[in-house]
Amino acid sequence: MELWAAMHKFTEKIVSMMKAEKLFQTQGGPIILSQIENEFGPVEWDIGAPGKAYAKWAAQMAVGLNTGVPWVMCKQDDAPDPVINTCNGFYCEKFVPNQNYKPKMWTEAWTGWFTEFGSAVPTRPAEDLVFSVARFIQSGGSFINYYMYHGGTNFGRTSGGFVATSYDYDAPIDEYGLLNEPKWGHLRDLHKAIKLCEPALVSVDPTVKSLGKNQEAHVFNSKSGKCAAFLANYDTTFSAKVSFGNAQYDLPPWSISVLPDCKTAVFNTARVGVQSSQKKFVPVINAFSWQSYIEETASSTDDNTFTKDGLWEQVYLTADASDYLWYMTDVNIDSNEGFLKNGQDPLLTIWSAGHALQVFINGQLSGTVYGSLENPKLTFSKNVKLRPGVNKISLLSTSVGLPNVGTHFEKWNAGVLGPVTLKGLNEGTRDISKQKWTYKIGLKGEALSLHTISGSSSVEWAQGASLAQKQPMTWYKTTFNVPPGNDPLALDMGAMGKGMVWINGQSIGRHWPGYIGNGNCGGCNYAGTYTEKKCRTYCGKPSQRWYHVPRSWLKPSGNLLVVFEEWGGEPHWISLLKRTT
Repeated sequence: MELWAAMHKFTEKIVSMMKAEKLFQTQGGPIILSQIENEFGPVEWDIGAPGKAYAKWAAQMAVGLNTGVPWVMCKQDDAPDPVINTCNGFYCEKFVPNQNYKPKMWTEAWTGWFTEFGSAVPTRPAEDLVFSVARFIQSGGSFINYYMYHGGTNFGRTSGGFVATSYDYDAPIDEYGLLNEPKWGHLRDLHKAIKLCEPALVSVDPTVKSLGKNQEAHVFNSKSGKCAAFLANYDTTFSAKVSFGNAQYDLPPWSISVLPDCKTAVFNTARVGVQSSQKKFVPVINAFSWQSYIEETASSTDDNTFTKDGLWEQVYLTADASDYLWYMTDVNIDSNEGFLKNGQDPLLTIWSAGHALQVFINGQLSGTVYGSLENPKLTFSKNVKLRPGVNKISLLSTSVGLPNVGTHFEKWNAGVLGPVTLKGLNEGTRDISKQKWTYKIGLKGEALSLHTISGSSSVEWAQGASLAQKQPMTWYKTTFNVPPGNDPLALDMGAMGKGMVWINGQSIGRHWPGYIGNGNCGGCNYAGTYTEKKCRTYCGKPSQRWYHVPRSWLKPSGNLLVVFEEWGGEPHWISLLKRTT
């Protein structure tokens, strides 16, 4: 099969590159594990026998590449020997590998959750994360890999559907490379305590002893006399005083105490001994000197347009070369139409598979609608001004990332798929979905490479009193010198709506401060099972306001900053900040 052959070619190439650099442990390098596929188990379950056959083949193919180190498959319960099946999730203490001679491994301990545009920002309490890790270790866990340990940034157009540009993930080290306290320090202290338990942990499996209704002890007592114990209180509300050995121990709710010698509690997951860090953004450039260029509404007579019967799926036409696709058609209105006399404008209704849509009637913006991660589909329905004769309908459909998890991506659609109707004409309702539509991939500014130094010189820019503000479909550019110091940098885009940002020709990602975060931002109690809907922040505020600017992308002077703004914003409020704690 073509897919299998391509997968084999890709995997073989990556392994060959690693071997060439002598990176595997058997070559003296740092790589101790290899992974094939990622969370394919749920996909296999959905598609049945073909998925099962592929998973088995992929495992055998990987082992045949002879890396000299073990291979793992996460969320793959039927991983064939010698491949080790592993767990991903917020909690993995109940996970059991498919053979008792395989180690119990946690390949993705989720330290937080990703931010989606239009949602409040998730956080995960340090106490709960550390509790989940201690719980995994006490139940015989042997390996933990944190996802994410260092937050990141979805530069360019690399994010998944509706996933924000920031991939900070509330990780122990944040998107800017700074320590996220108390999470980083609390994890450090846990691992110090676990290290003290090592002689016992690697010598024997634990025995479990009840200490109360919601309390228990996991005891590692080796024949050589090494002993370590984990005392757990699973109650989410009440502390507990438990007796263990010849002593009593106070356990806060939802916590585990670590006793490296089965006597002395050196660590408790709910008692944080690290001071919290506060995210601070300090302005280093309060204002820029901007120039503007207004993107023209596309026309069917533009270069690089093409015409088709009916409405076509967006990604199929664009091949993901751009977020943007223009749908254009003409609507003829007879001079005898009743609405021209009674003033009751016809209702234009557009059904779209997503993700965002701007509607232009005769070159004028009529409205904007957009979807969400949970429901990317959208509907535009509004009375519109039409004139006798030919009316130009131009729809700018915008995608916000490709799907990155799930099955049958070929059935996941974007763009205007219709129907598109006009209601309130003499004939009643006119369906214009099946008439001829003209398409144009991308924006004029993209074709001109306005985000680059050479491209930005190809058009006339307005400035001063002529600068466009709160104007949709506008490009802005400015230059700046790099601020002194080594602090990480970010742009404050809070006064803008939606679009893209470039530094020296490189995209720092999609900006969408105009999408306000929804969710429940009530109190956050660390105790109790965590989900990504718990402990959210920034409700009623932009899902992402600050955008990471890597210092490595900057030169000492003359850095080009270009912003494309779809909705209309106030660029004079954009500032460059340094990120500190």
